[in-house]
Amino acid sequence: MPSGATAVEDGRVRRLVADYGPLALAAGVAIAAVVGIALVFLGDEALARQWLDRYGLLALFGILILEGAMLLYFAPSEALVPAAVALFADSAAEWVAVVLVAAAGATVGQWALFALAKRYGRRFLLDRPWFRVRESSVDRFERWFDRWGRVVVPASNALLFTRGMLTVPAGFAGMDDREFVALSALGSVAFQTWLALTWIYLGEHVTAFF
Repeated sequence: MPSGATAVEDGRVRRLVADYGPLALAAGVAIAAVVGIALVFLGDEALARQWLDRYGLLALFGILILEGAMLLYFAPSEALVPAAVALFADSAAEWVAVVLVAAAGATVGQWALFALAKRYGRRFLLDRPWFRVRESSVDRFERWFDRWGRVVVPASNALLFTRGMLTVPAGFAGMDDREFVALSALGSVAFQTWLALTWIYLGEHVTAFF
């Protein structure tokens, strides 16, 4: 059995990982994104296009996991799908692929946050430095969930400003995992679809204008 000092040290390591591991992951993704952007605008254009074609959807999936888990502080989440459509979607099938990949990533991230809320509860999340939602906001969205029930999960996911905010109250309420994933995915598909369609519509009109 480990000694008392070893047990204390192990506890500190686990606490550091729980507190700062997600922030380190988000920072790593931010650095990778900056490097990728620099390559697109300052580097070899042919190589950049090759990387986008090969890894673009995978990168989008990973970034949307962070967005769904409320760790995406370095970029506006509403810009992700429009940027993906602009960079590597040239047909209807590719637009659909972007929407589905983005929705899948967001759903995975939201489920991870939901699972933490369900297992560890309010105090655990509010004490984590990476969880930057105020307790008053958590209280407000808990009241939404208590009043309207499960329908607010997909509804909030489909809207600006409330996106993902019902994830934690759903976890606190002990909602069934499969039901949460289905409803979360439904809202995310709706959200990413209208973002993509808005960009496609605006892109066509901007191109025609110039």
